Amino acid sequence: MQTLHSLRTTFGQHLAEIYPAEEIDSLFYIVAAETLSISRLQVKMNLHLVVNDLQLAEFQRVLNALQGQMPIQHILGHAPFYGFEFEVNEHTLIPRPETEELVHLIITQEKYRKQAQVLDIGTGSGCIAISLAKKLPHANVEAMDISTEALAVAQRNAEKLDAAVRFTQFDILNWRKWEGESRIYDVIVSNPPYITPTEKSEMSNQVLEHEPHSALFVEESDPLIFYREIAAFAARCLAADGALYFEINQYLAVETKAIVEAQGFSQVQILEDINGAKRMLYCRR
Repeated sequence: MQTLHSLRTTFGQHLAEIYPAEEIDSLFYIVAAETLSISRLQVKMNLHLVVNDLQLAEFQRVLNALQGQMPIQHILGHAPFYGFEFEVNEHTLIPRPETEELVHLIITQEKYRKQAQVLDIGTGSGCIAISLAKKLPHANVEAMDISTEALAVAQRNAEKLDAAVRFTQFDILNWRKWEGESRIYDVIVSNPPYITPTEKSEMSNQVLEHEPHSALFVEESDPLIFYREIAAFAARCLAADGALYFEINQYLAVETKAIVEAQGFSQVQILEDINGAKRMLYCRR
């Protein structure tokens, strides 16, 4: 007979060599709340509860996956972002709080626009595009990604959240061949790949082994290739008063700013995230 209390102890014992104690505790309460369909507070107040065989099997499944350092979001199949729940899997990046900050910045600064034309480049799970569509209901939101698998996830998220987003499969590095090149946008946003191979040593195995490398990494020899091409695309496809938003590599903020300035953008601002890292770039035509 297993209680929630004994399962919490089991999690602590089996995960102690992989995660800090505080994180193990957090993971346990996330799993327990999900498995029992109750709140985390209710879990904490009812650690004496006995779990049934099906629930016990689910706890064991999750524990095994956590021992393999699979992200909890992939194990459960979803992740929170900007007040919504998004399906995620091995084909999509797990939405990060820093990206929520980028979305909040866009909503705050662009909510004055009526029927804004918005494009999200490299949409992944669709978290940016869908959140903007939900929070800017008068905007027309489009999103593109090179990965058909990621776009399938994004489409399911849009349907589940009743968000009107038009998705397109396309490699932005080939933007000069894009049939939609004549479209004009008011807002373009992108969180493109920007991590260099030398930064891998700073990353956890959870990320390195379970998230799509094509959405994370760039070549050491040309780490800003996506910013250069997207800035050139935006210089041609943004309206006269259009705005460009990037999530950026904190170590290459100055170089990224120089790229957008070279394309004629003005009012270029580098903004820090909640952790004090230079994480967002904003500019206008």
